[in-house]
Amino acid sequence: MTRISLAGASAAALLLFAVPSHAETIFVSNEKDNTVTVIDGETLKTIKTIETSRRPRGIVLSPDYKELFVAAGDGDIIDVVDTAKLEVVRTLESGPDPELMAVDSKGDVIYIANEDDSLVTVMNIGSGEVLGEVPVGVEPEGMIVSPDDRYTAATSESTSMAHIIDNKTIKLVGNILVDSRPREVKFSKDMKELWVSSEIGGTVSIVDTSDWDNPQNWKVIKKIGFEVPGLRPEQLQPVGMDFDEDHGRVFVPLGPANRVAVIDAKTKEVIDYVLVGQRPWHGEFSPDFSKYYVANGLTNDLTVIDAETLKAERSVPVGRLPWGVATMPGKPGE
Repeated sequence: MTRISLAGASAAALLLFAVPSHAETIFVSNEKDNTVTVIDGETLKTIKTIETSRRPRGIVLSPDYKELFVAAGDGDIIDVVDTAKLEVVRTLESGPDPELMAVDSKGDVIYIANEDDSLVTVMNIGSGEVLGEVPVGVEPEGMIVSPDDRYTAATSESTSMAHIIDNKTIKLVGNILVDSRPREVKFSKDMKELWVSSEIGGTVSIVDTSDWDNPQNWKVIKKIGFEVPGLRPEQLQPVGMDFDEDHGRVFVPLGPANRVAVIDAKTKEVIDYVLVGQRPWHGEFSPDFSKYYVANGLTNDLTVIDAETLKAERSVPVGRLPWGVATMPGKPGE
């Protein structure tokens, strides 16, 4: 039996909660404003608003936290932000309509979903050289590099598949059929599972990856659905997806349901729904996994969730149509 957390019933109520301070920096891309909002994790105040190219969506930090990559879909470019200076210092020619990206553990290579071209572009971060282009399904979006850097997984929204790329050969080596309009994809830390959220299908598919050397044998072993009393099934649209390594949970923003689902990663069961702002799309954990920050696209704010108590603590205003979230330890320049 799942339960629905009532914390977060309104933005005004959320502001009454006291939030413990955290020495970290939060970045939020604002699709409508062409900006990235930078928030001090201790005060939850805006440090700076960074101007970007048109329609910033996916954002990801380099492993050393020195650079933030911002996919500007209508600019057909990746803006590279210096996290000490908090300004765009260079660009990467990503190809048409970049949406989400993933970076290898060394910070050398970036994998970019080019939605309009049905390609994954593989690029050297330092030089900007295109190392390869991998044809995948229609409208690629979700991107993740496996913890050992061996594979990259991508989703294609219109083909309803997860695609597996061998990073050494830059070749497609596996395709997995999931539910309709897959968005995010994540490897478990032990690399035994691949999780895929499907927005229109309303499920999270769990893929068995234990036959690590043979991605063509990877199969869906379970699908997790969602159910909230009073909401229609079509309102339950899983998009973002993030692993809580400390508590063994997976947080899944559910879009029009205005909630974040919390899944027990071991039992594969939904244990809670946390009420947040309108249309939560993507989120990210604090570096210490004590907080979860989720961007609410239609209320133009960021909800802070306590990852242990599963309570929404506060609403933080950002720009218009916030989309992606990234966090780093410390303050800019430290």
